[in-house]
Amino acid sequence: MKKAFLYHEKFGSFHYGPEHPMRPVRLQLTYELMDALGLTRLAEADIIEARPAQDREMALFHTAEYIRVLREANTGIIPVEGPVHGLGFGDNPVFTGVFEWSSYCAGASLQAAELVAKGFYDIAFNIAGGLHHAMPNRASGFCYINDAAVAIKYLASLGKRVAYIDIDAHHGDGVEYAFYDSDRVLTISLHESGQWLFPGTGLVTDTGVGDGTGFSVNMPLPPSTCDEVYLRVFNEIVPPFIEAFRPDIIVTQLGVDTFETDPITHLSLTTNSFEKIVSRFLSFKLPWVALGGGGYDLSNVARAWTLAWGIMNGVEVPDEVPRPFIQKNGEIFKSGVMRDPPMPPFRLRPEEIADIDKDIAYLKKEVLPIVRKKG
Repeated sequence: MKKAFLYHEKFGSFHYGPEHPMRPVRLQLTYELMDALGLTRLAEADIIEARPAQDREMALFHTAEYIRVLREANTGIIPVEGPVHGLGFGDNPVFTGVFEWSSYCAGASLQAAELVAKGFYDIAFNIAGGLHHAMPNRASGFCYINDAAVAIKYLASLGKRVAYIDIDAHHGDGVEYAFYDSDRVLTISLHESGQWLFPGTGLVTDTGVGDGTGFSVNMPLPPSTCDEVYLRVFNEIVPPFIEAFRPDIIVTQLGVDTFETDPITHLSLTTNSFEKIVSRFLSFKLPWVALGGGGYDLSNVARAWTLAWGIMNGVEVPDEVPRPFIQKNGEIFKSGVMRDPPMPPFRLRPEEIADIDKDIAYLKKEVLPIVRKKG
């Protein structure tokens, strides 16, 4: 199997602001950790320089007006029309290079999709991708250009059947919106319930409209969901829907803000479940476009996506972070380990477990048959 890793040295050079939880430097740290472990020099994998997306490519999902205003914001000054499009303060600050940053994230996801769709690579990984909240005419949830939606629109234009699986703590609302009325794209999102977390969407009963009825799959989870429960939910839902849909390509959003130590979410996962999920994706033996996503603890992001790249390449990553890397990065990697120790399972309340079981049963009884029938 041939693998491609999309990267550009600019990825880590942008800055949302000193108090903002989204820190693009996490991408640089991930690449440097991979490099320290020799994972950028593998025989069956290529490191490919990312390119920016063109306006016409971003327009596969976004409006021309929004792209124009976002380009104006590249100066770091909020355009007059910026607030109308979600650009300004809070979640979506206007910073110097915001358009350039967004175009590189989207361009790398498009490259990944192109390389896989054309058969040049079996797997392509863009850690700068997975910015799944942006809508056609506005920024949302730290996301300015929805690279996943753009890449999937491209794949769909080639006649590909695409399954998008999102394991970020936040509901993949922007990608779901893009394909909510389509039966050519299956979207699956496992996320912390919108009752507790932005964007407040992703009910289990949100299953699509029109031709897309049944092709949006949502599994909301309660705070403190641990490895054991999450893996059970994943294995009950994702493989059966993939088997029923029979996609040509899978696109995954590998957000790691699901981890216990993430500062802005409330799930309780570790690298233990993350590695098993990535291995399960690999076991589908389908062309695979892998994207990054959320993750606001720098160590979690670098360790998890390095472990993911190792799995994609069939390489057993050592348990310890290389000492020179720790010395260079100070307190960020003070634990010194690549993998989290197993955590004792957090016991959810009986009513929470009952709700999870009810939602699984609903998806299997009411939604899966629709996909199986049309698949």
